[in-house]
Amino acid sequence: MSEGYESIYSEYLFARPSFLEGVGRIVDFTNMLEKYNSSSSTKAADLRAIRADWNAVGSDIQQAIEQVNKKI
Repeated sequence: MSEGYESIYSEYLFARPSFLEGVGRIVDFTNMLEKYNSSSSTKAADLRAIRADWNAVGSDIQQAIEQVNKKI
């Protein structure tokens, strides 16, 4: 992976709160504000994750090919 590379594919399991939600989480002792990305079923979640993984693999291969072509 190159420097500055940011994965756009594997964020499905992480919450992405806004600034105000982040501030609210400071005093949220009951985890009521805790919400994650969800799917309609476990099959849909698996399909989405596998698709994202293979997209990331393809992106990495493409970047490697581009780097090799620059050196040639």
